[in-house]
Amino acid sequence: MTEMVYGAIPVRNGEPILPKWWRTVDKWAMSSILLLFAVGLLLGLAASPPLAAKNGFEPFHYVQRQAFFGGVALLAMMLTSMMSPTLVRRLAVIGFVAAFVALALLPVFGTDFGKGATRWYSLGFASVQPSEFLKPGFIVAAAWMMAASQDLNGPPGKTWSLALCCAIVLMLIAQPDFGQACLVLFGWGVMYFVAGAPMIILLGMAGLVIFVGTLAYSYSEHFARRIDGFLSTDVDPTTQIGYATDAIREGGVFGVGLGEGQVKWSLPDAHTDFIIAVAAEEYGLVLVMSIILLYTCFVLRSLMRLVKERDPFIRLAGTGLACTLGVQAMVNMGVAVRLLPAKGMTLPFVSYGGSSVIASGIAVGMLLAFTRKRPQGEIRDFLAKGVKR
Repeated sequence: MTEMVYGAIPVRNGEPILPKWWRTVDKWAMSSILLLFAVGLLLGLAASPPLAAKNGFEPFHYVQRQAFFGGVALLAMMLTSMMSPTLVRRLAVIGFVAAFVALALLPVFGTDFGKGATRWYSLGFASVQPSEFLKPGFIVAAAWMMAASQDLNGPPGKTWSLALCCAIVLMLIAQPDFGQACLVLFGWGVMYFVAGAPMIILLGMAGLVIFVGTLAYSYSEHFARRIDGFLSTDVDPTTQIGYATDAIREGGVFGVGLGEGQVKWSLPDAHTDFIIAVAAEEYGLVLVMSIILLYTCFVLRSLMRLVKERDPFIRLAGTGLACTLGVQAMVNMGVAVRLLPAKGMTLPFVSYGGSSVIASGIAVGMLLAFTRKRPQGEIRDFLAKGVKR
């Protein structure tokens, strides 16, 4: 009966999982992510040896770790993308609860590794940043709540998701981690907008962000120092922003050549937050624009498929995941070219980092699962039948 009303795509009974997955997954979006990971390994070969030499490791120690973490991330991405949306939602909610508890316990059991912000759990052989895993889980859980609120006599899911979002943002600000707090708030805001939020509420949220930012500037020396550095007309050449600016300027259109860059010897975060500066110096504007194109392709392809989706939960969760990943990439590159204040945010799949790349792999796997073609009518089929009637 459902097929008679909404239309359907052909279903192949008894089709094995892998052929079915390959037939239905968005290959353009997945290929963009695989290319970004390959670019990350390429840049790691250039950016990691100076840090390895400083810490007494073999030259490609961090590249090998990045390859291992990336392998785990790609495996998680593939497995997650094969799941049904219902299974993805259930596992995401469980993961979100675990990450939320871990985030709440950070002040007691966490460490700052001398960086002034308690964001990690030290495991000895590695570290874990709960906020990275919390983002995709929160987006899926909030989308579930918002979608449920659209049902007849449904729960106040939008209010619940807002309360949860505020609690997470407050915990992140306490670390302090304003970058991740902004990403969580942005992801919730995008989904709330897509769910049909009144403009007055969105304007009120924008005003609240400005108010909280003003308070943070007044009472947080860490936050104020970054804002003052961003607003200053003079760039200190001995700061990370100064080194990154010089590297981008030196790279020009085609770069100075593989292994010839100098910024990696000066920037302590050249392999993580400022990896795009290494790309700009050694490979020039050509590689930077290629990276931007890959992120754009991934986000637009995902949104194009989500526009056709009838299930409100899938549409909200997918939009939140795609936009959050795209904005994180934009913020990272914006910081490097001094369009935004420094936020300590990685470039997804390109920067070094275990928690970041694995959590990004899980998030992309969720998105690929949501955007797979399924035996259901698209929203335009439903609208067309409504017009005929």
